[in-house]
Amino acid sequence: MKTALKKTDLLVLALPVSLLAIWYLIAETGKVPSYLLPSPKELVQVLMDFAWGGTRLTPYSGTLVEHTVASIMRVLVGFSLAAVLGLVFGLLTGRISVMRRLLDPTIHLVRAVPGIGWLPLAMVWFGVGEKTTVFLIALAAFFPVYINAAHGFANVPLHLIRAGQMLGADKHTLFTSVILPAAFPSIIVGLRLGLGVSWGYLVLGELTGVAKGLGAVMMDSRLLGQTEMIPIAMISIGLLGKLTDMLLIKICNRVYPGNVGKVAG
Repeated sequence: MKTALKKTDLLVLALPVSLLAIWYLIAETGKVPSYLLPSPKELVQVLMDFAWGGTRLTPYSGTLVEHTVASIMRVLVGFSLAAVLGLVFGLLTGRISVMRRLLDPTIHLVRAVPGIGWLPLAMVWFGVGEKTTVFLIALAAFFPVYINAAHGFANVPLHLIRAGQMLGADKHTLFTSVILPAAFPSIIVGLRLGLGVSWGYLVLGELTGVAKGLGAVMMDSRLLGQTEMIPIAMISIGLLGKLTDMLLIKICNRVYPGNVGKVAG
């Protein structure tokens, strides 16, 4: 069993280690200019300076925490809005047929518009900065949360509801003990998808000209010719996305531990 687990762990590492080795070899040949493909060694040096400062290799020396906190706050606000609205509307359309006929067609019509298509209008409404970024995140993350929540609430097995009613459960108990646990696997899928989308649209929003944030670092680095900062910001966003996904799973696992394991990965 332990041997099998070790082999699985090694298999997971095989592709990233191979890609890293290929990247290193290409960069070391010098055939590709460093402004197009910085070497892993350069990136590590710049990352250390970005995190702790001291060497002043780039204009972003020692500002990693500052930019990371700014990005996390935008994702937190936008995703929270999307989660609340997505769950509420998902519950309404999933459990009430009248609300489904009233709301669902319009929501899917709006969903058909690509998220980037909202950018010009968002900039007109909110200007360049925080509000536009939060709006784009909330809008993009809303749809996967809503669709999965609506599916989960609409497909609660009827026999579970009838069993709860036969046992004398009131509406509140029926919802918290039967309906919500049954819908929870779909809900957590929607939340995880929405959170992942949030990090993608964070970059889109921050590219519009905010002062701080990892997306802003990517845009400004391109303009300043600091191309080694672009992959560092990309990797940072990827790691934050993975860490927040793991945190979301842990939170949901505390709510309904039996259900989260079905979709966690």
